[in-house]
Amino acid sequence: MRGAAALFVEHARQAVLTRGRFSVALAGGNTPRRAYALLAGEPFRSRVDWSRVHIFWSDERCVPPDDARSNCHMTRTALLDHVPIPSANIYRIRGEIRPAAAAKDYEAALAHYFGTEPVRFDLVILGLGTNGHTASLFPGTPVLNERTRRAAEVYVAELDMWRVTLTVPVINAAAVVAFLVSGADKADALRDVLFGPRDPERMPAQLIQPAAIEISWLVDRAAASRLPVPTETASPIDSNHADAPRDTE
Repeated sequence: MRGAAALFVEHARQAVLTRGRFSVALAGGNTPRRAYALLAGEPFRSRVDWSRVHIFWSDERCVPPDDARSNCHMTRTALLDHVPIPSANIYRIRGEIRPAAAAKDYEAALAHYFGTEPVRFDLVILGLGTNGHTASLFPGTPVLNERTRRAAEVYVAELDMWRVTLTVPVINAAAVVAFLVSGADKADALRDVLFGPRDPERMPAQLIQPAAIEISWLVDRAAASRLPVPTETASPIDSNHADAPRDTE
């Protein structure tokens, strides 16, 4: 996951130089945890102007922020508690309140930060589930077709849980989208998302198709094992992280 940490550092540097601040929507799950832990230590920590970093999340489970399942909780313990980032620069999804209210509250936070400008994150980090979901865009859920809201609540029946997620248009408007995928259990989903027939109701990650910006896939060898091309030539696949932890999203 050093590649993911390096990507964060580079885009933070570029955004601060050009716009004076860096906005990033982070993923939950276990796969990015290693990247966040790397960012919290040297040499990456000192390469980021944390006073100009603004942290959002791509999605959140509707649980309190101190719940072990919370994406915010994971990010705090792995990264945010270990870097000098102002608390005012952290925009969490309030998973402890009613899902619809949490989604509206998050939309308000986005509106406050971006103002009259379009919601365009400098970087969105995403994971990939074994069922092809990303963020909280799960197969067959109504939120896949949401085109007007910036964030929305979604009930995931297979998990019996409410979540709040950024919507597809917001993710696709980002300057950079980076998928972090690890583990052999993701191999089939990764192959189907990248090379299978287009079926976003079954593989929602296929909806993430930013029109004119960069998308990166940082993938370990196990996850890349089912791809129909050699990993050495599967740019932009990064297959150099075979020891990355699995994502338990």
